[in-house]
Amino acid sequence: MDVTVKSKRYNPDAERPQVDWQEYPISIDENATVLDALIMIREEVDGTLSLRCSCRSSICGSCAMRINGQAMLACNTKVSDFEENGNIKLLVEPPGNMPVIKDLVVDFVPFWSKVKSVDPWLKSSHPPKYMEEHIASNESMLHLSGVMGCIMCGACVSDCTVLEVDKSFLGPAALAKAYRFVSDPRDDSTKFRLKALEKPSGMWDCT
Repeated sequence: MDVTVKSKRYNPDAERPQVDWQEYPISIDENATVLDALIMIREEVDGTLSLRCSCRSSICGSCAMRINGQAMLACNTKVSDFEENGNIKLLVEPPGNMPVIKDLVVDFVPFWSKVKSVDPWLKSSHPPKYMEEHIASNESMLHLSGVMGCIMCGACVSDCTVLEVDKSFLGPAALAKAYRFVSDPRDDSTKFRLKALEKPSGMWDCT
């Protein structure tokens, strides 16, 4: 299967660093993912292409990037999904709303600092006794299964339109993490958490 991959390039060590685009025409297996294509380019065509990847199983979230204008995980996105009239063109870019380090690699420090700012841990005035568990019923936790399954890949942050105009906004990942603890029946700091989230650039700035 013939594919043309057009990747955004940025080399901070260049004499005059600037954003550029580079095309890579390659032939790849019909079942290949976008990550497979990028790894092939890095290993067989252009070893200077930088990207992040690890598990290749949609678990670690390392390979989040913009593919044809939308944030996705490259490891679970098939190249063939983008076929049009027998042609496949892939436009790959680093995730948005985060500083670019090199090519498809971004700095996650702002992302994690916002997640940490919502105190992502249980706060209970009555913690369990030594060697005991603080148990919550299955029914009380079912509605949290979505946010608890978040792999913190940053795809939602990449496509957040509020962050594009206000970098101080907490962002969807941090707000989802905050909701996970606000709604946990074992946490009794809801009042204080919500008071913090009501500040400017908090939950009310979400559109």
